[in-house]
Amino acid sequence: MIAVAALYKFTPFPDPAALRGPLLAACEAVGIKGTLLLAREGINGTIAGTDNALASVLGHILALPGCADLDVKYSAAPEMPFHRMKVRVKREIVTMGEPDIDPTLSAGHYVDPHDWNALIADPETIVIDTRNDYEVAVGTFAGAVDPQTPSFRDFPAWFRAHRDELLEGKKKVAMFCTGGIRCEKSTSFLRAEGIEEVYHLKGGILKYLEHVPENESLWQGECFVFDERVTVRHGLAQGTFQLCRACRRPLDAAALAHPDYEDGVSCPACIDERTPEQRAGYAERQRQEALAKARGELHVGAVRKVMP
Repeated sequence: MIAVAALYKFTPFPDPAALRGPLLAACEAVGIKGTLLLAREGINGTIAGTDNALASVLGHILALPGCADLDVKYSAAPEMPFHRMKVRVKREIVTMGEPDIDPTLSAGHYVDPHDWNALIADPETIVIDTRNDYEVAVGTFAGAVDPQTPSFRDFPAWFRAHRDELLEGKKKVAMFCTGGIRCEKSTSFLRAEGIEEVYHLKGGILKYLEHVPENESLWQGECFVFDERVTVRHGLAQGTFQLCRACRRPLDAAALAHPDYEDGVSCPACIDERTPEQRAGYAERQRQEALAKARGELHVGAVRKVMP
């Protein structure tokens, strides 16, 4: 089994670009793969490798300014869930597009996974899923509001447009996301909008699925993750979905059986979003990957666009 660590920390990095080289070298030296994002507001990402390799890299990250109490969530994969190691410098470690939001100053109240059921079952609580539409389609909490947003950047406008109807008769807002990082910003955003009774699931869905027994769970479906596992279930066991290599959306059995699905080329969701030329390019990439596999080689191919 391969160990997987999802991590983030909001902390000031005055010069994130200076941290990139040493961090990438530390990962490559021990065979770690995955993606880490650095920005002036902190660090975010998911990496995978052996237990010893992860311990080495996490030691490097823990030594970065303000990262001594880094939030890390561990899981496992039957094989390496990433093709390469990337360390990127970005404007934000999770893109919301609200420059005045600072989660270190005004995030919402954390709720332990074991206390989450009681909060979201309270009739005075409105529960909001802050993730993207294709993630929500795979699974969510019973009774949660789906904003149907294609990107986290769309969340502020969606909330402002629907604020009155969402809060009607409600005293508390509870929000959740995959690992907790988006809720650091979404709860901070709501507090900036004047809402004080704001809560979020500590450690996100991943921590809930890890610690709450399935027979007590209010989670319905599976949880999308941004790696080759595609989805996870209770106990963080690998899920049943596969990934469309053209658009990076998760596909269930019905989508895989659909006439518009072609391995590596298209799926029912993206068949009308791509040109014939793009699909021809995907088909060639798929052919090259098949040839590389037959030779016992790994064909990483061109960098593929990841959905926001």
